[in-house]
Amino acid sequence: MVSRLHKAATEGRIASEELEQRVAVALKARTYGDLEKTVADLPGPRPRQRRPPVRRTPMGWAVGAVRANPMLLLFAIPVVAVTLAMMLAAAIIWMVLMVVVMVLGGGRRGPMGPRGPWMYTRRGRGFGPPRAGTHAPSRSYWA
Repeated sequence: MVSRLHKAATEGRIASEELEQRVAVALKARTYGDLEKTVADLPGPRPRQRRPPVRRTPMGWAVGAVRANPMLLLFAIPVVAVTLAMMLAAAIIWMVLMVVVMVLGGGRRGPMGPRGPWMYTRRGRGFGPPRAGTHAPSRSYWA
């Protein structure tokens, strides 16, 4: 601030007596507000106010990186496309596998262990003991 006051004095904006007064006030200032009052009426750059740091989101970071280097798009677009295609293929394969396992299920002594209770509604059978006139399985899940 003192250098701004000296510059203003050399430009003829303030007199030498006023310069001495303002320099004395500037040196005694305890806050930035007091210091700013000494040069408030003078033209020139004002001191920049401190802004809080900006937290950038991943999307903001990506946009900034692409603006700084547009050639990244040639690399980023195929990588993102291949990654999404692989994730979609893995999800479809997983869903098909789950449908196959649920439809085929394990037999009574199949590789998946005993049958679950939801399997007893097939072929007209319900829960509980077999009805009269129906074929009873040789081995029950609950026995």
